[in-house]
Amino acid sequence: MSTEAAKAYFGRRYSLSASHRLHSDALSAEENRAAYGKCNNPHGHGHNYVVEVLAGGAVDPETGMVVSMAALDSTVRTKVIARFDHANLNLDPIFTNRVPTTENLSSVVFELLDGSIEPATLVQVRIEETENNFFEYSGG
Repeated sequence: MSTEAAKAYFGRRYSLSASHRLHSDALSAEENRAAYGKCNNPHGHGHNYVVEVLAGGAVDPETGMVVSMAALDSTVRTKVIARFDHANLNLDPIFTNRVPTTENLSSVVFELLDGSIEPATLVQVRIEETENNFFEYSGG
């Protein structure tokens, strides 16, 4: 029998709309077109992202929850939705030295939320960019 505490998980979905242009100053114009295709359009393009946040931890014996849904919603709205919804990701200072790919957006969202959803621990961020493309980041 394990002496380790049981862990449960709670996931929640959020949505935001944002634009970006995939472009790296480290690449030539030709290399950018080859790497990013139509996503390198100088005028950018937008997505209706679905952001999933997965938290894990011990189930509180009094509330029966891993984390308060209201507290999680408030944290995600404050740290992620308010910052990125209806924004051009290229203009956000956090992307000054990063191409705003959805891979990077996933890691940024994880960084912004990590350590702020106590008593739970952030386990993973998953972002759907389109019906065919999704990205996951688990830290580290």
